[in-house]
Amino acid sequence: MTKKIEAIIREEKLSDVKEALYKIGIIGMNVAEIRGHGREGGIELLGRSGAYKVDLLPKMQLSVVLSDHNVEKAVKTICEAARTGEPGDGMIFIYPVEDVIRIRTGERGRDALHYADDIDERRGELAGEVNGRAK
Repeated sequence: MTKKIEAIIREEKLSDVKEALYKIGIIGMNVAEIRGHGREGGIELLGRSGAYKVDLLPKMQLSVVLSDHNVEKAVKTICEAARTGEPGDGMIFIYPVEDVIRIRTGERGRDALHYADDIDERRGELAGEVNGRAK
């Protein structure tokens, strides 16, 4: 029913990824500044006193919860927008989400995830529907 995409990307690619997700109708997201490294293990820098290793590099963590049928489109969009072709472009993790509750209204599941003009609404409009009903 619902999945959480957690993407760890370069700081400088955040605007590109956000803009690309907005274009396909992904409206709700969370972003956090994090530090870490992957296979590359960090970078080595040269300073006045010699070389030193920085192994916890600044990254951005983007989290999006969406319907199963939107996962592949969102993953493809993130990959295209975040890719530089260099080591350290990031990773995407996909998790199952058991339930979603909007605190303000008490809505649960798909209703809690709905935003006006979001990817599900656009998908329905393309199929001649709005909110699962024929136009």
